[in-house]
Amino acid sequence: MRTEQLSDAMEYLDEELIREAEEARSHAVRRRPAWQRWGALAACLAVAVFAVSRFEPPYRDMPGQMPGEPPYQFMPGEKPSSDVPPPGSDGPSQPLPLITIQDMGVGAMGYEGYLAYDFSELGSGANPWTQEETVESLPVYKNPLSYDEMYRVSGADQDKMKALLLDVAGKLGLDTQTTPVTDNAPTEDYKKAITEKFAAVGDEVPEGYFDPTTLIMEADGIKIEVDQTLTARIDFDPAVELPDTITFTYNASREEMAEAASWLSEQYGGLLSDMAEPVLDQGMADRNIYGERSFDVEYFDGGGSLKQQIINYNFNRVAFYNDDDGKLFLARVYAPDLSQVMGNYPIITVEEAKELLLAGNYASSVPYDLPKAEEIAGVELVYRTGSHEAVWLPYYRFLVDLPEEYRPADKTLRDYGAYYVPAVDGRYITNMPTYDGSFNGGGTAVKKPDAPPEEEEGTESAHIGEDPGEPTPPMEESQDRSMEGVVVPGQK
Repeated sequence: MRTEQLSDAMEYLDEELIREAEEARSHAVRRRPAWQRWGALAACLAVAVFAVSRFEPPYRDMPGQMPGEPPYQFMPGEKPSSDVPPPGSDGPSQPLPLITIQDMGVGAMGYEGYLAYDFSELGSGANPWTQEETVESLPVYKNPLSYDEMYRVSGADQDKMKALLLDVAGKLGLDTQTTPVTDNAPTEDYKKAITEKFAAVGDEVPEGYFDPTTLIMEADGIKIEVDQTLTARIDFDPAVELPDTITFTYNASREEMAEAASWLSEQYGGLLSDMAEPVLDQGMADRNIYGERSFDVEYFDGGGSLKQQIINYNFNRVAFYNDDDGKLFLARVYAPDLSQVMGNYPIITVEEAKELLLAGNYASSVPYDLPKAEEIAGVELVYRTGSHEAVWLPYYRFLVDLPEEYRPADKTLRDYGAYYVPAVDGRYITNMPTYDGSFNGGGTAVKKPDAPPEEEEGTESAHIGEDPGEPTPPMEESQDRSMEGVVVPGQK
């Protein structure tokens, strides 16, 4: 967004929007979203973008089940990588399309980092993947949502949104037969006011500007909102008190939060009823600049094959959040649309990914390039699941012990920066990321790898979606396992 555009955008803000933003801040979730740690500037930009574009911010930087892998339908201009899948692949029999990775810059005032006194304090949560496990292939999904230059979404499925809304409502005991379903379409007075503001600067309201982006059901002190990313937000008003013997607060210990999670899973077991084996995930458990730790309360289905568990861990989750008084005020059900399966792609090994990392073939928001081998503290396999990712594919996330100057005032706290290397065999990627050396630059996908197996000479690469660029991150919780911790410049 250019300076003059931002200035115009700020003029569209009214007192009602500002009051809503203040109310949202007063109910901050226990686990601060990654992008909330990017500072006040990102928050202001997020409100400005909302005011101009009426784009409903996704909550996940993302029901989704492991699909039956239907044949992928090639889009115009897309080309297959070969006539047959690679040897040993358990993927579908149709050719695999090539993947083009979009720019992975985070577009905000911060970088992804995790604070701990020692790396052993950090975990991968309940990530089912370990270095001892062999994963030969994993599915890659095409995000069904796309965005125009005003960040308005297309590709949303209203039927799936309603189905998720009714499903969650039923699991919470609401009467879905008599409780009406509404949406967030603006009032006529609001439409008139915004139309006049556009006209005042010589513009017309863009087509689709006032289209609803959220379906809503509200009854018995429970409000459910399902957005276009198929995330169900559940607000409890009044907030639900837990028994006096249970601690559900910001500074609760791992054991205390696990006890709270057990109580929540019993009281709201309906939200977990589709899970064969609900697994509690307490997150990375990193510290803030004051040395304080926090633990998540999230569940995913740990049943089925390792591949199924990896998909559920990254995409399909249920999360609970406490307020300042230790009460349950919010829950979310993440159920993104995974129906557009591009195929099962071969996965490289950790050692192969490490070689790419040391060669500079990575993406990172950390302003410290080309880490040394001895600085690598750990690695895990995750999907980048942000709603603005054109393609959801797996990455190896390396955590690197950053130099002392990156640490906060307490120099005994170490800072571990995140560096991403695509886990998909590079022969199926048209542009392997190469770090561009700029702060917050993320990664620039410019390096062309070797051609995929049996690719005919002259075959054009497929660009999966056209992304307008990463918008200012929303002020909401994200389930993206690739962005669990962000460190803000100025706090260091």
